[in-house]
Amino acid sequence: MPRRLNDGDRGRFTSTALLFIGLISCLIVYAVFFNILRPRPQDHTLDSAVRFTDSRDHARVDGGGCCGGVANLELWGPAVKWGTDFKFDSPGECCKACKAMCSGNDGPCLCDTWVFCGNKEACGPKFGECWLKKQKDVLVPDRQEGGQKVMWTSGLIFGQGQGIVGFETEHGVLHVKLHPECAPHSVYYILSLLTQRHCAGCQFHRAENRGSYWDSEGYHINNAPYGPPYAMIQGILQPEGNIFTPIPTEHCPTITRGSVAWVGSGPEFFISLANHHEWKQSYTVFGSVLPEDMDVAERIAGLPTIADVWNSVNVSVLETPVSLTVRRMKSGQEQAEPGS
Repeated sequence: MPRRLNDGDRGRFTSTALLFIGLISCLIVYAVFFNILRPRPQDHTLDSAVRFTDSRDHARVDGGGCCGGVANLELWGPAVKWGTDFKFDSPGECCKACKAMCSGNDGPCLCDTWVFCGNKEACGPKFGECWLKKQKDVLVPDRQEGGQKVMWTSGLIFGQGQGIVGFETEHGVLHVKLHPECAPHSVYYILSLLTQRHCAGCQFHRAENRGSYWDSEGYHINNAPYGPPYAMIQGILQPEGNIFTPIPTEHCPTITRGSVAWVGSGPEFFISLANHHEWKQSYTVFGSVLPEDMDVAERIAGLPTIADVWNSVNVSVLETPVSLTVRRMKSGQEQAEPGS
């Protein structure tokens, strides 16, 4: 016959039960908050078929945290610092020396091009030479030569008010500030489009507004979904008939409102209408739309669309794609010149 519980047993049993219930309650509360606060999976990508991730902690894309160039490329131009007397151990140091001559808030840069010889075997006595140069036209840099046989690494620096190109559409012009220090390969490709007689085939073909998930400044609304819609406009930057060479993954910061970035290795690209921290560091950002032009991007995002599914992602495709042309923007000095 089972022994009857005395008062002491009842007390111990009650305490054990309460402790067990408390432990279960704590585990439930932890699980709930873990699911709320944990990083969200990146399942709201622009194209789930291609995803590039960079786990490095990147600075904001304003050129301040980057200093990169293109290997096997020699840019020409008048020298402001002779490399025979100006040497460093790395291309980054050479780049920073050029940036130091381009730190003013107004006026042109004293240096907008750097050329470094970093292959000890190929460079020989030229190893470490850092040539700082000044281009006549920074949007059309004077290229001496390129290819695997070239031992030089070159980069561009755009100062205040420089390096701005226009994505011209029937709904207005999106002025894009390019970031050559962060995405040099990407920027060289965009500059090559300026030399094209046309950009037939370049267009926006997907448009998704901010909906009620992000405010007008791009901040995500608490407890709101992350799409759809995904707060971006997407298109392609490849003239018809041109062969496109995939662009390597470059600087990948967190996407913010106005970021202009490649989808994968291009030529598909997008302009973000919001701050997409949930995308992490997944896309090469090569420029940013000037804040005063974001209303043009919003206008395109508000055009009529039809629903579609891309790689299991629900998207909104423009009923009529919006053609765009990449054009150089005249500086104040060029506009003042007679006959221009």
